[in-house]
Amino acid sequence: MSHDVPMQRKQMSRDLPTPERALAIAAHPDDVEFGCGATLAKWAAAGCEITHVICTDGSKGTWDTAADTAALAATRQIEQRAASVALGGTGQVVFLGRSDGELDADREARSEVALAIRTHRPDVVLGHDPWKRYRLHPDHRAAGWLCIDGVVAARDPHFFPDHPVAHHRPRSILLFEADESNHVEIVDASHLTARCAALEAHRSQMETTHFYRLGAGDPLAGFRLREQEKLAGMGALAGAPLGEAFHLISDL
Repeated sequence: MSHDVPMQRKQMSRDLPTPERALAIAAHPDDVEFGCGATLAKWAAAGCEITHVICTDGSKGTWDTAADTAALAATRQIEQRAASVALGGTGQVVFLGRSDGELDADREARSEVALAIRTHRPDVVLGHDPWKRYRLHPDHRAAGWLCIDGVVAARDPHFFPDHPVAHHRPRSILLFEADESNHVEIVDASHLTARCAALEAHRSQMETTHFYRLGAGDPLAGFRLREQEKLAGMGALAGAPLGEAFHLISDL
């Protein structure tokens, strides 16, 4: 990341006004926390209402070939609600329930995402960057398109006119894991701590995601250090000690 800092720092905007409501759309339980957890924690502490939309059931998030995947899916819902609370939210989570690894940005899913946006009426929508090059996981690509396409469908009244709520136009979209970052939300140590606490609420993912490829030593300490280093690198894009980087789309 460091070789990109001089080029990108010139064009970085910083810190949207704290929204009244924010809605984050992600492929799996824990993706929101990895993508924008500290930002949501910052906003929640300032009074923002945060909502998660999780597209898949997370049932394939294990290396145990004999795992009870239905039980894992139920566990991941519990963990995701706890993670929302750890960020300072109320645990509001919309689960679309698609099978892990089989998410499609189809009309039915787009309708569900648009309905969530119309129902919760966020000022800011956050999601995966669907234009990220060399992205490996198909669910992340599909969830990114659902974020973009869902915002367009939610804002225009003739999309899904059968919805029981009125159309809604958010002010901004923030895409995390961005291919080309142009915006940084500056965060502090308390927001980093909340991000880590939320990620640690996803206990079933410790082995496969959180501790994966960590070196020797205490894995939890190593995980927290890695998260700090990530946020330090993103904050450096805007000349700040800690931050989370996004691609900001404001002309909606």
